[in-house]
Amino acid sequence: MVDVDKLMAVFNATLGVEHDTRLVRGTDEPLYLPADQHCPFHRIYFAHGFTASALHELAHWCQAGPKRRTQLDYGYWYHPDGRDAKQQAEFEQVEAKPQALEWMLCRACGQPFDVSVDNLAIDVDRAAFRRAVLAEVQGYFERGVPVRTRALMAVLAEHFDQPMPVMDDFQLREDGRVYTGTDH
Repeated sequence: MVDVDKLMAVFNATLGVEHDTRLVRGTDEPLYLPADQHCPFHRIYFAHGFTASALHELAHWCQAGPKRRTQLDYGYWYHPDGRDAKQQAEFEQVEAKPQALEWMLCRACGQPFDVSVDNLAIDVDRAAFRRAVLAEVQGYFERGVPVRTRALMAVLAEHFDQPMPVMDDFQLREDGRVYTGTDH
């Protein structure tokens, strides 16, 4: 498990400085706040001090373009836990890309990863969502990993003494779960 304080320090001292952005321990819900008249830098708040939440929010930051990084929560919509099947399908369609980036960041620093369906109200096909996230990872490697994601992966791999991830690092086990590289 990656120490969240070290993750914050690494990001804030590298890409955070370069992009006037700070990764900040939050409380209940994650939130992105762009710089404004009260604060000269952007803030990525992650939930409850959890490393997984920090990496997920960094994935959203990697995905967001320059215009979105000027908007509260990047201008994204969010329906909390309790979504119906249609809303869940929409959530998964939108979330496959940032969760693919999150998986890549997790591999870069040695943090375990699994998808988050973020919904306890209905039964969700996690295996299908894992396949969708894996397909997005494959797409990123085929098209080219986005510049900020690649830069953050390199920083994380260096600071957490991990190899730079390659496509072969991303697999699902026969039971449909995420292969961690340590499975036997």
